Formats: sequence, C-alpha cells, structure tokens
Amino acid sequence: MEKHKCTRISKLLSLALRHKPEQLGLELDRAGWADVGLLLQRLAAVGLPLSREELESLVRENNKQRFRFSGDGQRIRANQGHSIPVDLQLEQLEPPSVLFHGTALRNLGPIQEKGLCRQQRQHVHLSADEATALQVGSRHGQPIVLRVAAGEMHRQGFAFFKSDNGVWLTGHVPPAFFSFDRNA
Repeated sequence: MEKHKCTRISKLLSLALRHKPEQLGLELDRAGWADVGLLLQRLAAVGLPLSREELESLVRENNKQRFRFSGDGQRIRANQGHSIPVDLQLEQLEPPSVLFHGTALRNLGPIQEKGLCRQQRQHVHLSADEATALQVGSRHGQPIVLRVAAGEMHRQGFAFFKSDNGVWLTGHVPPAFFSFDRNA
C-alpha cells in the first residue's frame, strides 16, 4: 500500500477508534472495540477501500502500535488515547521508578502550575524511555522531557496502567512528582 494512503487511513482510524466513531458510522462497544468487517465496509464507502490483509499489515507495521485486533480477529480498537469513555480493561500495575513525558516547551508554564492533566483524553501518557518522550515532544514544537517520579506516585496511591503498546497511563501527575532539565 502506498505511504500516503497508509498515513491517511491510519489517521482516520485514530480519529474513529479514539475520538469520533461516527466519522465512519461505527459504534464502539464499552471496551472500545469495532467490528472489522463493518470498518472495512465504511472505509470503502469513503473512498478508501482496504483488504483485510492490508488492514492487518497497517496494524502490524504502525510504528506507534496504536491499534490491535481482538483474539478472534473480528474486532479492532485503539490501544490508548481515547477522548470518549471506554474501558480498556487494563490491570493496575506498579510502574518503573521513573517514567517520562514529552511535550512542547511552550506548555511548560501551565504544566508547572497544574501538573500533567489528561486534557480531553482518559489518561496522561507516559513513556518508559526518554528517547520516546523526546520524539513525542518534538511533534508539538521545541521539546522538553519531564521526568516523572512514578514509583513515588504509586507508593502514594496513584494508579498506573500499561497499554498493549507499552504506553504507561495515569490520571494526573501533580507538579511535585516531576522534574525537567531546561538545558537538555
């Protein structure tokens, strides 16, 4: 599949499976799953015909691993990043002692004041490695990486979850639990 078509479909899947299923006339169940057959029909109806094999390849080769199929392969969902209420049925886990969050430097003022907030999404997204956080922050402007004291947060009762693609999730990171290096 050509790169332009792949990117276009991936963005449309992100929109439909994370934020606005109605864009493709889909209904997500309470765990965020959509029917694969119906998804393929809806993509064809908007001029983006895709075979089952092409969809499987797109999911498998997505560098951010945003999507996954159900065990029986009949349903698909986004791994995290939802702005609509879904229950991903993730198990609460003990996080590593330090996690990272990448953002744009221009966002630092409000973050220092209020902490990392989930905004319109269900969770704050954290990375296990600094390089990934830097890459995420770079998408939004001049990047800055925050070091989150996840282990201490967990000891103080904050819940952490790990999505199927390795992204750590939590509800809020208060300012007392992160640090950063302006010169990095």
